[in-house]
Amino acid sequence: MHPNCVAVDAILEAAGAAGRVRILPDAVPTAAAAAGLVGVDVGAIANSLVFTTAEHEPLLVMTSGAHRVDTAKAAVLAGTGRLSRATPEFVYAATGQRIGGVAPVGHPRPLRTLVDIALEIYPEIWAAGGIPHAVFPTTFAELVRLTGGTPAEIA
Repeated sequence: MHPNCVAVDAILEAAGAAGRVRILPDAVPTAAAAAGLVGVDVGAIANSLVFTTAEHEPLLVMTSGAHRVDTAKAAVLAGTGRLSRATPEFVYAATGQRIGGVAPVGHPRPLRTLVDIALEIYPEIWAAGGIPHAVFPTTFAELVRLTGGTPAEIA
């Protein structure tokens, strides 16, 4: 298993999470691809999106695969003047993971995180496991606990 997946899995185990990282036969760089491979509604996919704040700090937004982030609303929630989509290099520096496989955990340091409350309606949600071929099942409450994130309406 890839070192990123091992790190994510170890965090899940240490936190007492029920789900574990699963390696998929194909990469799932989009919510639709992930939903198709795990057999769930696209809304049950927890997308990991990294933004850059006006202060050049990373902000991780965990959003339902059925939604787009309202960056103006997310900026207010994060207490910053603006949010920009992070470059691939910025994402990798902040997370140690590549776009398309960014997990909600397993980063070099904890990231400030917003968690889309739209995910709460699903009894099980799926998040990336550290590479584009890996995912893990979790719940909304567990995702908030694992990330130390703030539940928010971000769509």
